[in-house]
Amino acid sequence: MSSNDHPSTETGGRSALENHRFGSSPAFSLGVEEELLVVDGQRQLIAVSELILDSVAEPFAERISSEIFADQIELKTGICHDADEVLADLDRTRLAIHEAGFELLACGLHPSAEEGEAKLVAKPRYEVVRRDFGDILRTPPCGLHVHIGMPDPETAVRVANAFRLYLPVLQALSANSPFREGIDSGNASSRSSVVRSYPRFQLPRQFRDYEEFCEVADQLIAAAGVSDYTYIWWDVRPHPELGTVEVRAVDVQTAAATSSAIAALIQAIAAKELDRPSAPDVYRETLEESYFQAASHGLEANILFDRDVPEPAREVGVRVLESVRPYARELGSEVALEEVERILREGNGADDQRRVHDEAGMSGLLDYLAERTV
Repeated sequence: MSSNDHPSTETGGRSALENHRFGSSPAFSLGVEEELLVVDGQRQLIAVSELILDSVAEPFAERISSEIFADQIELKTGICHDADEVLADLDRTRLAIHEAGFELLACGLHPSAEEGEAKLVAKPRYEVVRRDFGDILRTPPCGLHVHIGMPDPETAVRVANAFRLYLPVLQALSANSPFREGIDSGNASSRSSVVRSYPRFQLPRQFRDYEEFCEVADQLIAAAGVSDYTYIWWDVRPHPELGTVEVRAVDVQTAAATSSAIAALIQAIAAKELDRPSAPDVYRETLEESYFQAASHGLEANILFDRDVPEPAREVGVRVLESVRPYARELGSEVALEEVERILREGNGADDQRRVHDEAGMSGLLDYLAERTV
């Protein structure tokens, strides 16, 4: 729900969809957005996002934007070609904020904050969000958003359609929010349960072509009473104004290296699907259920992918990794996939958090998250 990922009012609505920028950047180029929490010395939420924007010097200031929560900021890379460039951008910006005197926490939800503590930012874009969300805006959820450059609108729709199949395994790999209000929620990704309560946060249908995407977006914009398609926060969506497909369905990662690795995997999936499309006969409702299972159980989930019966998410992850590795190699991001291999062996962020909490308690977990974020 960032403040700067949408077209201007002059290009809102249907014209934003028709006056697209597909083809304006190299195919399969990468752009990554991280939503991060701002905390004080005791690792508790602090509403100073606007102060951060005023305090961080260029060139890093242009890589930061505020969110609807004043306790949260968004980091944005430039247009990158591979995972190394993504990591360099994220590392430098995280460090610049730290050196300006601010502490960050990178996880899907703050593990111990009481819901309702977070403060909201007063900006015109967020008025419609306040109107529609009401009291459900109680805690800042932090996602990782990965943009992949697309050469044209029809390719963008085909790739976005294909990503629907991969969202459950991506969620299983990235789940990083097991704790909520100080207790273990029992879920690998509590963030997903928070955003699933918001309007227009869902798995989209499969679109016939770009025209049908535009028709559905137009009708939904009208029904929601919003100005443009960027108020449609689907798990994966074509983003005409940026000329990308945006994957939004995963938790932010504590280490920037893990964020760049997830981005490399998504980039390679896009290239593989364009070259060798999958053709599974999986209904939207089934994918939603698999996504729910992955959010609940992480890598221990059983999910439906390309076979007739559900399989362990780890096994699906291994198979996906091997199928896309040649494309990651060609794109220059193969080394980053070693971090995905580590997750498959050792566990995701939720597993890490539970291990640290068992050893060091909540205060130890908060320190661990803050230290790894920098």
